[in-house]
Parts: sequence; structure tokens; C-alpha cells
Amino acid sequence: MTEELLNFLWKNKLYTTDSLILADGLNIEVIHPGEYNRDEGPDFFNTRIKIDETIWAGNAEVHVKASDWIKHGHSGNGSYNNVILHIVAENDIAIERADGNAIPAIVLKCNETILAQYQYLLQNRLWVPCAKQLPSVNSFTKSLWLEKLGIERLEEKSKDIVQHLNQTQNDWEETFYRILARSFGFHLNGQAFEQLAQSLPHKVLVKHADSLIQTEALIFGQAGFLNGIIPYDDYFNKLQKEYNFLAKKYKLKSLSVHLWKFLRLRPGNFPTIRLAEFSSLIHKHPNLFSTIRDSVSLSNLFELFNIKTSEYWNNHYMFGKVSKAKEKVLGHDSAEILFINAIIPALFMYGKSYGLAHIQDKALDLLNQLPAEKNSIIENWNKLGIVTHNAFHSQALLQLKYGYCDKHKCLDCAIGNKILMELV
Repeated sequence: MTEELLNFLWKNKLYTTDSLILADGLNIEVIHPGEYNRDEGPDFFNTRIKIDETIWAGNAEVHVKASDWIKHGHSGNGSYNNVILHIVAENDIAIERADGNAIPAIVLKCNETILAQYQYLLQNRLWVPCAKQLPSVNSFTKSLWLEKLGIERLEEKSKDIVQHLNQTQNDWEETFYRILARSFGFHLNGQAFEQLAQSLPHKVLVKHADSLIQTEALIFGQAGFLNGIIPYDDYFNKLQKEYNFLAKKYKLKSLSVHLWKFLRLRPGNFPTIRLAEFSSLIHKHPNLFSTIRDSVSLSNLFELFNIKTSEYWNNHYMFGKVSKAKEKVLGHDSAEILFINAIIPALFMYGKSYGLAHIQDKALDLLNQLPAEKNSIIENWNKLGIVTHNAFHSQALLQLKYGYCDKHKCLDCAIGNKILMELV
């Protein structure tokens, strides 16, 4: 028995009738179990029960053992003075409020079928715990839950944005520049890209954004790629000269080039190419967030990200190494990933921060217009019968997998709840 299961049983009234008997033999009638509280304080607010002929209104607290009340430090906490009922699996000690009055306690007993199913969900090692039961859950329950998870996924991604906003004194352009930079790392080089953006202020780049040479010099130099000597590479030497001057002017200190990862990447995904694309984007749209915020459609966004690198990179993947000529452009699929991981969360958070519902709606509309992501997680959900129609759905399924299934949080999941409640 776990505290989470006790909370679930009490909230949904999934306990045996002999659970509602006090130690002195009096029966309890549950008028309302209360409102489940996930934050500090009692587990349930506004609980209403009837003992004998008296109706009690207050809060309820849940523990595996009654003695956990003392173990968790509730005795000296005024937040628990209004607890009218102690719900436990084992009533090993009588508990009193600060005023000396005993708190009525009941021993909650679980339906054996529910308990067995819950233990199965906790202990099995399937890709998702409910893989075998999932087909039996109605489509309405799944659809409603995925709608909630899609929003939850956006909220989680917004946490990083809030952190950067705090660091930048609520500067949205600087914040978005950092978030976008991390996304340009496409996971493997995300951390290095973020460190680059934090070490090279957006306001410095904007001052030189009208010159692609200076923009590339700042970005490649700060990334650590312009150290050393490449005698016969005129472009490298030109960038190096520009960076040395600008680094001195702005007191910049470059990152270590060893932060960047090339192993097992296709040449087109090398960090050098991504940095060149990022440079071109900054050069083309220095105050990008304002431009994105005011854009009206998905096609507008794709046009903003229709960028190609400077000519040097047409026959290079690395400085000093000539390769077969090929124009380097930011691909459509890459742009979609940037939209999902940076642009849409930023728009959603901006709308939420300023109470602009139309901006939040715009973010959700964009996510619904983008195709579902293609990865092993989504493929496995498809095999289990959950078909993804767009990026909103695929993001919701990623949230379900990482935030619930992998953590066996079945009691917090609407699908897990449905499976357990249908056993009664």
C-alpha cells in the first residue's frame, strides 16, 4: 500500500464499506471526500463527513501509517489544525490536534482486484505499464487526456523560458535568442549552443547583424572555432581577424572548441553548419522574436527560416577542409523541430505572461498545423493503437511517456485511472 494509492482510493470512493468505521465503533458517512491538494498542507481540503448525527467540515490527511503524522512533522504545523479525519492503512497510534482533541481515524481497505491491478502496473516492465489494457480504454478518455497533456508539455517547456527571463530582466529578444540557440543544437549540441548564447549577448550581435562577416566572426569565434592557424584559408583568417577585434572591444572570452560534438553526425548536421545557419538567421532577422510574434501564419514562419549559409560553406563542412560543392540550407524538417521546441513554447509563454489569449491560441494553432514528429516513441504509440494526427498530439504522447509511463505515475494518469476504476 502506498500513500498515492490511498489518496486515489479516497478521492474516488474505491474502498470497502467496512473501512468507514472508527475505533469506537461509530460509522462515518462521507458527504464529500474534499478537493485533492498536491501542494503543501493537508491532502484534501473542504472534506465533509458525518459522524453519528454531527456533520464535520474541514480537511483530511492521508498516511500509510498513522505515526507518519509525527514523522512528517505535522504535530507542530498549524496548517493541520483543521484536520477532521485521518485516513490510514495502518492505525498504529492515536493522533491528536494541537488543542489536545483526538483526530478521528479510519483504516482504508482496498478492493483486492484494484490492489492486484495497481501492483501489476507498478511492477511490470512493458514499454508502458498499461500496454495490454490500453486498447480497452475508450477513445474519448484518451483524446481528452491527450488534450490536457499537450498543454502540460508546453507548460513544462516554458519553465526554461521563465528561468532565462529572470536572468535577462524580462528581455524577450535575449531570452528567445537563448532558447532558439539551444534548439539549433538539435539535442547533441544543445548545451554548447546555449552556453554560446549566454556568453555572447544578443545585443552585441544585433549591433553587427547587418554584416554577415561580423555576425559569423562573433558566433564562430565565441564558439571557439577561430583559434589556431589555417594558413591558406582566407575566409577563416578574415573571420579570425574580425573576431579578435570584436572580442577585445566587448571583452568576450571564447568557449572551448571541445564542447562541440561531431561524432556520429552527418556532415550536414555538423555544429559548424548549424552555426553558419544560425549566423545567417541572425543576419537576416536580428530581432527575430518580434518578427515571429507579429507573423500571421505557418507559411510566414517557414519563409522566415528559409535561410542558407554564406558561400564559404557551400564547399566546406569544416574550416580549412574543402568538400564537394553543395548549397547548405536549413531543411524543412529542421525548421519544424525549431518551431516545436523553441518558437511555439516561447509564443505560448509570452501570451500567458501578458494575458494575451490570442497569442496562446496562435501557438496552439501552429502546433496543430505541424505534422506529427517521427521518432521511436511515437512509432511505439502508433503500434499500441494511438495514432498521431499532428505535432500537438505527438508532443502530448511524449509527455505521457516521459512524465507518466516511465515514472509509473498511473494514479495521476486519466488512462490509468480508467483502467483501475473499471475494475470495481
